Amino acid sequence: MQLRFVIAFLLGTFALSAAPTEYLKVPAVNGDGVFSLLRRYALDQHSCNHQLFYDLNQQKRNQGLHVGKYYQLPIRIYAYNGKSIRSTIGKNDWDLAVKIQKYNEEMHVQGRRPVDYRKDKVLWVPHHLLTCDKVDIPAAVVPASQGENLANAEGGSRKFPIFGKKYENVPLVDNSLAGRVFYIVSGHGGPDPGAIGKRSGKQLCEDEYAYDVSLRLTRKLIAHGATAYMIVRDPNDGIRDAQILKCDYDEVVWGDEKIFRSQKARLTQRSSIINELYEKHRAQGVVDQRVIAIHVDSRSTNTRTDLFFYYHPESSVGEALARRMYRVMKQKYERYRANGQYSGTITGRDLHMLRETKAPTVYIELGNIRNINDQKRIILRDNREALAKWMYEGIIAK
Repeated sequence: MQLRFVIAFLLGTFALSAAPTEYLKVPAVNGDGVFSLLRRYALDQHSCNHQLFYDLNQQKRNQGLHVGKYYQLPIRIYAYNGKSIRSTIGKNDWDLAVKIQKYNEEMHVQGRRPVDYRKDKVLWVPHHLLTCDKVDIPAAVVPASQGENLANAEGGSRKFPIFGKKYENVPLVDNSLAGRVFYIVSGHGGPDPGAIGKRSGKQLCEDEYAYDVSLRLTRKLIAHGATAYMIVRDPNDGIRDAQILKCDYDEVVWGDEKIFRSQKARLTQRSSIINELYEKHRAQGVVDQRVIAIHVDSRSTNTRTDLFFYYHPESSVGEALARRMYRVMKQKYERYRANGQYSGTITGRDLHMLRETKAPTVYIELGNIRNINDQKRIILRDNREALAKWMYEGIIAK
């Protein structure tokens, strides 16, 4: 005989059943994506949880969530028998029982479940504890020259066509970044050029300048042995030295997928690609993976800004990286700018690319594309190169 439990929660109502084949159902709230929803219940670090979520909810990987809609989480529901966790779930595994107990207690402390399982007799059992928690992940180092690296290096050589003919040969300076993986995401692209400025009667498109700086940063990373992915990719632009970069709409994302026009779908597409690659490298034993998202801001023409660095408030690793990059950028501007002043900022933000990517992420705004002085920061080749160089130095800073 099945029992029904209904537990009131801050964000809605959970529909529960004593049958262990049923799963916890929770509503999506404003700003939720699959990753943030799973992270709220400490489920995000196991790929099997993500796969089961997609299967349970018949959800495609690049689909967003609908606010107010209930989704099944990879948490099995058992009617606690009041005796022991082992007899409740039918597994005589002491270590497993302890992990399940700790999980339920932690969810209670965090307010995810308002009532202790020993009182309401409802036991939550995360899917990964039953299926993939004990997987032995072998250690591995991912070489920077492997064929499916960011630029599809030809024949495992140091030639990366994505950088363009002038810059495609990338000598290996050293292996100081070997075993580290980076995802470089330039803003907008495809049907969306992003913010637009004007200079000398020409249009300045955000996506073109963010892309060029991203390419330059990525080239520096792989020159030092890193594995790095350009998530947004242009088939023919490469690194360009001109001041006015032609606006086009032919960018795609990793895997040669077309970029969605809808902003929400576009962002979900990118975070999903990153998360799949993250899981692949995590299974290989890679523990150091980072995302750098690069944009150009748009404000009133008389507003001058320095670089903004954003991180997710719940990511201590992302914050630490953002602070290192900010510190280096500030030092460089104080040294090389005539007046020695720097007014950039570093802030915690709940942006999609910060919230929905599994790897710690730093989101950077390069300046105001509509301000004539800020424009010099991005239209001059040497300035774009300096931005990439200083970002790289911030990444490797201690």
